[in-house]
Amino acid sequence: MLKYFLGSYIVTAVGLVLAYLWGEHVHHGTGLACVFIAFVLAVLEISLSFDNAVVNAMKLEGMSEKWRHRFITWGILIAVFGMRFLFPLLVVAIFAKLSILKVLNMALNDVNEYAHYLHLTHAPIVTFGGAFLLMLFMDYFTEEGKKVHWIKFIENRLQRLSKYQGVCTVVTLALLGLLMLKIAPDARSSVFMSGLAGIVTYLAIDGLAEWLERRQEAKAKQCANAVKCSGLVGFLYLELIDASFSLDGVLGAFALSQDILIITIGLCIGAMFVRSLTIMLVEKKTLDQYLYLEHGAHWAIGTLAILMFVSTFHEVPEVVTGLLGLIFIVSALISSIIHRRKNEG
Repeated sequence: MLKYFLGSYIVTAVGLVLAYLWGEHVHHGTGLACVFIAFVLAVLEISLSFDNAVVNAMKLEGMSEKWRHRFITWGILIAVFGMRFLFPLLVVAIFAKLSILKVLNMALNDVNEYAHYLHLTHAPIVTFGGAFLLMLFMDYFTEEGKKVHWIKFIENRLQRLSKYQGVCTVVTLALLGLLMLKIAPDARSSVFMSGLAGIVTYLAIDGLAEWLERRQEAKAKQCANAVKCSGLVGFLYLELIDASFSLDGVLGAFALSQDILIITIGLCIGAMFVRSLTIMLVEKKTLDQYLYLEHGAHWAIGTLAILMFVSTFHEVPEVVTGLLGLIFIVSALISSIIHRRKNEG
């Protein structure tokens, strides 16, 4: 365990020290409060991301050791400084039509105004993530030739949809259209375009990955180049999945703190533990041992996608999202253990 989580422990220690120092710098005597908030944010990030770790492990199993290492090193930098720090600043800068330096100054010195602008962008942001994750959910359960089913009476019917070309896109667009009925007229355009962008982004990344796989199989002489490219595409694919998962967490973090640095520290600690867990799942072949774990993770993803859509017009507490995801993961784990014992018996 220490082998996999040593880096996470180090990041935790450094992060909590920085949270304390920053709290004392901003207002003397608030250091311990900032440490507590950062710790709670880290725990929430971890609890909300078990399904993310399982999906990441699925993708990493087909990647080389080099790209797995890059997922931990480069990936954590993108996840923390890109999604947890820079992304919220960019979103506010775009929607408020301000320079990013002004937004950064606002985030550090006028947190109430910054939080107000970020709240206004909530619906388009989570719609993008919800559409992307719903495509991922549908694509997994409508895979042609899929033989293993967990919730059979539903998953069998979902797989039958595989005979219809573009069914994942059609279902996602249909739900996006229904969502428009709940969205205020002045926000419909931005929300719909964000959802459409989520669908297009998924199709582009998934299509490129499939093309590279076919190229690798068809042209053995170009195998090295194909592997290199597929590793890069797989890495980008994982980062987009991680970004979609983190959208609601980043926005929800402002319910606990409006200090962007404390939020970044807390989410950074959580993201590091999730990546360490992902590597452990891959190297210990956990997904091979627990047959239905992937299914549980994807049911959690589908639930998260729907809840992200719902959150555009009705507040959804993070505890609800976390608990539902955890229920699917734990249930799938228990079912996998029962199945394995039956086979061994």
